Amino acid sequence: MIEKLLVANRGEIARRVFRTCRDAGIGTVAVFSDADADAPHTAEADVAVRLPGNAPSDTYLRAELLIKAAVETGADAIHPGYGFLSENAAFARAVIDAGLTWVGPPPEAIESMGSKVESKRMMAEAGVPILSELDPAEVTEADLPLLVKASAGGGGRGMRVVRSLGELAEAVEGASAEAASAFGDPTVFCERYLETGRHIEVQVLADTHGTVWAVGERECSIQRRHQKVVEEAPSPFVDETMREALFDAARKAAQAIDYVGAGTVEFLAGPDGRFYFLEMNTRLQVEHPVTEATAGLDLVSLQLRIAEGEHLPIDEPETRGHAIEVRLYAEDPAAGWQPQSGTLHRFELPAAQREFEVGPGVRLDSGFVSGQTVGVHYDPMLAKVIAFAPDRRSAARALAGALAGAEIHGVVTNRDLLVNVLRHEAFLAGETDTAFFDRHGLETLARPLATVDTVRISALAAALAGAAVNRAGAQVQGRLPSGWRNVRSQGQRKRFRRGEDEIEVVYTLTRDGLRADGFDGVELVSAGNDGVVLEVSGVRRKFAVARYGDTVYVDSPEGTVELSVVPRYPDPDAALAAGSLVAPMPGTVVRLAVEAGDTVKTGDPLLWLEAMKMEHRIAAPADGVVTELPVVVGQQVEVGTILAVVGDDE
Repeated sequence: MIEKLLVANRGEIARRVFRTCRDAGIGTVAVFSDADADAPHTAEADVAVRLPGNAPSDTYLRAELLIKAAVETGADAIHPGYGFLSENAAFARAVIDAGLTWVGPPPEAIESMGSKVESKRMMAEAGVPILSELDPAEVTEADLPLLVKASAGGGGRGMRVVRSLGELAEAVEGASAEAASAFGDPTVFCERYLETGRHIEVQVLADTHGTVWAVGERECSIQRRHQKVVEEAPSPFVDETMREALFDAARKAAQAIDYVGAGTVEFLAGPDGRFYFLEMNTRLQVEHPVTEATAGLDLVSLQLRIAEGEHLPIDEPETRGHAIEVRLYAEDPAAGWQPQSGTLHRFELPAAQREFEVGPGVRLDSGFVSGQTVGVHYDPMLAKVIAFAPDRRSAARALAGALAGAEIHGVVTNRDLLVNVLRHEAFLAGETDTAFFDRHGLETLARPLATVDTVRISALAAALAGAAVNRAGAQVQGRLPSGWRNVRSQGQRKRFRRGEDEIEVVYTLTRDGLRADGFDGVELVSAGNDGVVLEVSGVRRKFAVARYGDTVYVDSPEGTVELSVVPRYPDPDAALAAGSLVAPMPGTVVRLAVEAGDTVKTGDPLLWLEAMKMEHRIAAPADGVVTELPVVVGQQVEVGTILAVVGDDE
């Protein structure tokens, strides 16, 4: 029996495992890096052990420190979560050798699936259909398009799509470097790339007594940078005949390596319904909640019971309803999916509940709470939001509504993109292959929920709330209306910036009510420090207003609007030189492609920045000459640091 469990991970997955442990009466141990000292997972465990440092290589990837923490706290078992060391056979062996219970598959099973090259050979021998491996040195035009993939690891890291032979060398170099950084193994290989494939995966569970379950399939085709964004169960693409074939292949894969515990067998399916083995994840998946909802299972509880030697029932559980999960990231889809960092001032999803077991509902699995800092050391996923309903359209509508009503202040997220996807007719029709973003256009899908009119009236609400704050803090005559004059010559003026646009609000508060330029038919009902109620053409609308320094967030049913207050007297020294490229996020300069004085063309790579476990290409914005290159390889940079300056040829 497991009495006390250490979770060798962080964030939402650590919190998820702790939740099941609390329900089961199992003691919990957290580990935390310096960056995670105040993280929710650190506070929620019974005890927590510090791992000095911030980088994963100094903390969550240090097997000896994790095992030492378990021994010193009296833990008798370790759960690896996902990512980090969850698919590291050496770590699994070290846990077992230390006399602890390993909540995961046998090290041999992890090892056999750890290499994508070797795993494909084994699956072919077991009768599981595969895509043939291609040697990068032997690729020809006939093989295009193809995918360069890291042999170790996953999560979209170390992957590049190649559509011309001229791109191959850079793709191999970049994928290899990223794989080495993320997984410690630079080995890459190539395989044929299906432009419009469907990513279908099967959840398997196996006990130590020979029982193997295939617990429903999930579809995870909507991806960015080969990382999943939307996941659902069951797949709208899979019929009963295909489902039986998928389940049979998944069971064969698990049985071929004597698998034990929870795992996922991933397949790529073509438009004709034929599918091919991609890989087997020998751990719990990020998207496991959609299977939990449709199968009525607690997969973490089953992992623990299997680790304790319990039998699974012979009959596989039946599934019902439909579940959809989205990954809420701190990133800007419209800016090439750039990860974001900073203080998460407010993070609330009023429509979400902590968890659900039966019936419709929205669930939030998050590693963050209001007031936390989103750093650069780890993946930028803020949360997973899951909706479960009797049918697919109902689940999509509930999830979109919950996200649209979320209050997320402080960092840019992909929330609006997720809502637009969930409400898109192609998504609702089940047309969800891996080319979804390319086919429907990221510019359209990433558009803000707030319309131009919503932005304008939100700016008016922000100005009125700001005036209420000023009057509340006034030392003299605080009861007078904002901007009151005996003889009025002009209205109050407030300027805001939203992206590249500037919005000016001109208004007057008179004894007869609000007069605002360009807002005919708008009446002020009430204005306070944190909210404004306006009546627009007879319809009352509420606006929640929050201010953090010079940034204002206005939340309403029509969408969230972020505004920056334009200072009346801007600092001229704050302007950057023309052609300056600044760091979009904190990170490390890992490679340089040019030197000062080099001539470059639009789109040419200048350097690569590593942040949040991914490499980010910084390219020339125009033809010209690199007049300044003030950074070097290995340098840590903050947001706004000048990385390079590209000037005119002359």
